[in-house]
Amino acid sequence: MVKNKLLYSYWDIFRVSIPIMLGLLAQTIVQLTATFFLGHVGGVEQSAVGLAGIYYIVCFTICFGFSIGAQIMISRRNGEQNYNKIGTIVIQGLAFLLILALVLFGISTFVVKNVLPGVLNSAEVSAAVDTYLSWRIYGFFFSSLNVMFRAFYIGIARTPVLTINAIVMGLVNFFFDYALILGNFGFPEMGVAGAGIAAVVSELSSVLFFFIYTFVTVDLKKYGFARMRFKFSIIKSILSISAFTMVQYLISMSTWFIFFIAIEKQSQQALEITNIVRNFYMIFFIPMNSFATTANTLVGNTMGAGRSNEVIPLIKRICLLSLGVIAVVMAVTALNPEFWISFISPVDDQRIIPLSVAPLLVVVAVLPICSLSTVVFNSISGTGNTKAALILETCTLALYIIYMYFVVIRIQAPVAVCWTVEYVYWGFLLLFSIVYFKRAKWQTKVV
Repeated sequence: MVKNKLLYSYWDIFRVSIPIMLGLLAQTIVQLTATFFLGHVGGVEQSAVGLAGIYYIVCFTICFGFSIGAQIMISRRNGEQNYNKIGTIVIQGLAFLLILALVLFGISTFVVKNVLPGVLNSAEVSAAVDTYLSWRIYGFFFSSLNVMFRAFYIGIARTPVLTINAIVMGLVNFFFDYALILGNFGFPEMGVAGAGIAAVVSELSSVLFFFIYTFVTVDLKKYGFARMRFKFSIIKSILSISAFTMVQYLISMSTWFIFFIAIEKQSQQALEITNIVRNFYMIFFIPMNSFATTANTLVGNTMGAGRSNEVIPLIKRICLLSLGVIAVVMAVTALNPEFWISFISPVDDQRIIPLSVAPLLVVVAVLPICSLSTVVFNSISGTGNTKAALILETCTLALYIIYMYFVVIRIQAPVAVCWTVEYVYWGFLLLFSIVYFKRAKWQTKVV
């Protein structure tokens, strides 16, 4: 290889990121499918499941944070060509995540029954949240395994399997959402409970696919699965990286959950509008998260190959691709926002459509900042310095919470103004991340 040639070209970046993008698309479709079918049940049920979904994500991100630490280690071992050390990371990560899922299940059972009813203003919303989460929290046991398999395949840059897995998961979820929410194919009409069950079944199907695919197609001997022995030192090594990421994601998503709780206290209509905007936000984040995940693993592989001088050029390339894709998304959305909103708005309250336009456009306008910020910030974790990432995110969230308190809680601004909190979050996160790469000594970080 020529000394000054970049390790990863634009095509290499796309080749890794597109399957991740498709995987995220299918996972988002899983959530949008429930939103669509629940729109035929009622606006209360739809917005309640949206709020409950944020709570589930808050808990799930703890598992996801652990998997990111494992992914960083896997990508580094892959870059070093120490393939036989990867299997041990995966297997012991799976065991740890199952224990963590059990803890989250126990805590959530208590929170759902004893805490959330006292936090929410609307009794109808509270009841629907309870019904949904009573089923949904069983998904912790399957989603925790899914993220570890995802870490393995992203870490070794074998991402096309994520697309196949996502298709399986999406099809299973669509079938059971249609069957259980509305009562089709001879199934009972279960509404909100049906949405929770369908999500859990789809995650189970995803786990089964990963297990079968791995045993059939992966060289278990090459990656050290055949000689795997339990070593607590491996878990300790993963936690030394991922502990900061776990706390980082927990704090980050918890503040977003607080944002939704604060909106719910304004009015039920404000919550419905916010839930609609949230669904678009999830779609917008598909390309941005895929490029951010790609940055994380390719930076790890580049560092593992001892080519830290290529990290900054690599990040710039990924940023340009992310910005280009998101520009297309912005144009399509801004062209006719009411048309897109009508697809997921509650059928019993079409007045919500024009009211959702301004908040949606506020979010659309912040996307260029988001597209850059996610890539640069995730690249920090890719270098293995998750402690620095936690510190930067904590500082950013402190500013976010202060702004949110005055705008959302203190003055109870219109929903469109409330969504300007995203400018504070992503703007400062990008600024702090750029300063990190300019000032910190990240080139010598050992993982």
